[in-house]
Amino acid sequence: MDGNNFTDVKRIVIKLGTNVLRGDDGHVSLPRVFSFIEDISVLVNGGKEVIVVTSGAVGLGKKRLGLESTAGTALKQACAAIGQSKLMSIYEEGFDTYGIVAAQILLIEDDFSVRTRYLSLRTTLNKLLELGAVPIINQNDTVSTIEISPRVADMQVCFSDNDKLSALVASELDADLLIILSDIDGLFDKNPKTNEDAKLIREVVEVTEEVCNMGTDASEGGRGGMRTKLEAARMVTRFGGKVLIANGKEPFIIKRIFKGEDLGTRFLPQTTGLSDKKRWIGYATNIVGKIIVNEGAKQALMSENKSLLPIGIVGVVNEFNKGDVVSIVDEDGCEFARGIVNYNSEACRKVIGSHSDNIIGILGFKNYDAIITRDNITTL
Repeated sequence: MDGNNFTDVKRIVIKLGTNVLRGDDGHVSLPRVFSFIEDISVLVNGGKEVIVVTSGAVGLGKKRLGLESTAGTALKQACAAIGQSKLMSIYEEGFDTYGIVAAQILLIEDDFSVRTRYLSLRTTLNKLLELGAVPIINQNDTVSTIEISPRVADMQVCFSDNDKLSALVASELDADLLIILSDIDGLFDKNPKTNEDAKLIREVVEVTEEVCNMGTDASEGGRGGMRTKLEAARMVTRFGGKVLIANGKEPFIIKRIFKGEDLGTRFLPQTTGLSDKKRWIGYATNIVGKIIVNEGAKQALMSENKSLLPIGIVGVVNEFNKGDVVSIVDEDGCEFARGIVNYNSEACRKVIGSHSDNIIGILGFKNYDAIITRDNITTL
């Protein structure tokens, strides 16, 4: 498949943001939503597999209750509970018109971070697509407690907004294309809201840190911003997928994309060949613990695909158990890899800087020579 061809694709993830789903009055824009449904139905009936990642439940609940804000976790969760049923009923009614079954899937962080649940989710989504259904995915704000967890200050969560969630779904299901529809035309060389001479960037070959720094914060009503969309694009393109960011308020935007119109910003795929397990280690887990390594260990991991030995460790941050995924950082605090540990945090602290031959003498047991074996390390 041609990496520059964004229409000749089989499996597609479409992310619909809050500001795309609602009109200027704050209510859901039914004509726009049904336009999306119509265009997606054409794709599905034409043999393509489509997954929708949707926002909007909290906003719908907020509007239904007549609230001005959703400050506070409990209130936001209550709004999500009220709004989600309304949101799903819109999708069900719309897709039913075209003879397509819509399937609701609400996800929290552990659905990816806990590997058994992640594998089950993959199986379910693949079966739904095989059956010709359209999975409608949303973050389960009603039960997600990650924002009030006492460990959250030290935790790197696998997703906290639907931009990252859509990237995880696209990456872990080997989607050919992720389309992110927002209320902006794409990526500009500078903020178009404050710079009249800002120019739309039509194509990005590689999402570097410099490209990510072009991103801005979230707009009113949304959680993500352009930076979260760029981070999503970086993840998906690294695994060989394509990404398109476009303006969902443009009439018939999905239909026009697949007619080949030059819309939005295209992000071209890279080739890395990471296994499913290494994808999961690198991007689909919640990270609490950190292992700090010296420069020699960093080079061995980055350039030589070596295992992480205790002699290269200079510090351990937070508590973790054997089998957890931890962040691997250099002495400047820069994260460059993640891996599954063979020892818990207490054992790791005891063997810092030691030779592998001395592990059994220090701990009284020995699981492995390495703290993290190379097959269980993903460089970022």
